[in-house]
Amino acid sequence: MPGGFDSFGKLMMLFGVILLIAGAIFHFGGKFLSLGRLPGDIHLERGNFSFHFPIVTSIIISIVLTIILNLITRK
Repeated sequence: MPGGFDSFGKLMMLFGVILLIAGAIFHFGGKFLSLGRLPGDIHLERGNFSFHFPIVTSIIISIVLTIILNLITRK
C-alpha cells in the first residue's frame, strides 16, 4: 500500500508535536504571557458570583492557530 500507513504515521507525529507545543505554551504561558488576563477580557464579580469570559484571548489564539494551520497545509 504505497503511502498508506507511512503518511498516516507522519501525520500522527505532526499532531503529537503540535499538541506538545500547545501544552507547553498553556503550562508555562501563564508566567510569561498574560493569556486570559488581556485588556478586553470580560471579568465580573458580584458578591459570591464570578464570571470570566476571555474574548480577546480567544480571538488572539484563533488568529495564531489560523496562521499556523495555513502555513502547515499550504503546498
